Amino acid sequence: MIEAVGLTKRYGAKTAVSNLSFQVRPGTVTGFLGPNGSGKSTTMRMILGLDQPTSGHVTIGGHPFRSLPNAPRQVGALLDAKAVHGGRSARNHLLSLAQLAGIPAARVDEVLGVVGLQDVARKRSKGFSLGMGQRLGIAAALLGDPQVLLFDEPVNGLDPEGILWVRNLMKMLASEGRTVFVSSHLMSEMALTADHLIVIGRGQLLADMNVKEFISANSADFARVRVADGLAERREKLTTSLTEAGGRVMSEPDGALRVTGLPLPRISEVAHESDVRLWELSPHQASLEEAYMRMTQSVVDYRSTADQKAGLQQPAAHGHGQPGYEPPQPPVPQVPQQNWYAPPPPGQNPSAAAPAGPAAATADLTKRDTSEDAR
Repeated sequence: MIEAVGLTKRYGAKTAVSNLSFQVRPGTVTGFLGPNGSGKSTTMRMILGLDQPTSGHVTIGGHPFRSLPNAPRQVGALLDAKAVHGGRSARNHLLSLAQLAGIPAARVDEVLGVVGLQDVARKRSKGFSLGMGQRLGIAAALLGDPQVLLFDEPVNGLDPEGILWVRNLMKMLASEGRTVFVSSHLMSEMALTADHLIVIGRGQLLADMNVKEFISANSADFARVRVADGLAERREKLTTSLTEAGGRVMSEPDGALRVTGLPLPRISEVAHESDVRLWELSPHQASLEEAYMRMTQSVVDYRSTADQKAGLQQPAAHGHGQPGYEPPQPPVPQVPQQNWYAPPPPGQNPSAAAPAGPAAATADLTKRDTSEDAR
């Protein structure tokens, strides 16, 4: 089990983590959520003894990480998949880690097979894709067959098959009684993987509860109701009846009604008493993403703004878009008059005989210029 008590970390005047306390219990996948800059990476680094807390403490199995005997056999972690010597092959990278921790070399080949890198085991890691690097990092975390595992964005760069594999791996590890702590920004994946959530914002704890409780506490469940034939008078009649029964009704853009404050059986009863036939009566529960956005909306440090293109564009000319409107043509640059040769119009032979007079003089000039070019 991982336990943090009053964990605080300051960098000069900036407080990255403030009085943070939580527990990560074995047997479940615990998701670690929070906006960018909320202190997730700093917290994980303090758990692993890479950063020293300013105050408070964090333990793994009752001991600080640095006090654990042969820590790689007890704790595995993936914090930065790029932290690999590019000149080493995948197998040599894992072999060096195994030798440092006294892990048999046979285990290296086992984890390479687990993560699907056995075919590229002898290739240099600098040629690996982002997803292959993630798999190598997960292999390193699994190398000592530890009881506690920490993963920071483990599905980053993986294809759909790889994401499904990681999801199943996390669940399998937790089902074996291990402590699995996963940080991620993919809410849809956390909804499918995590059993429990720890959410922080600006270094402080916002939530510590299971996924269902988190969604319920940070969203407004409602019923979606649609009347038969979609007639306006039937919707108005049902709206009045539901309001009188204590419900709150809002109209949806597609003509359905959003009803809160009444359970589904009561909505059905009110519709029956009002002689209004329903075509739809379905419950709606917010997604984890919706609940997360609602909880963290006040602690997001980096917000995007609209792209103000209007200030970079020329104002539209009067009459633009109107029938018969033609955009103004750009002015044709004036070229000073020079006594250079102008080619004849297409289809005319400069060597053909020309009539007497000024035209003959032009033809003679053309013939001389052609002869000079040939020389």
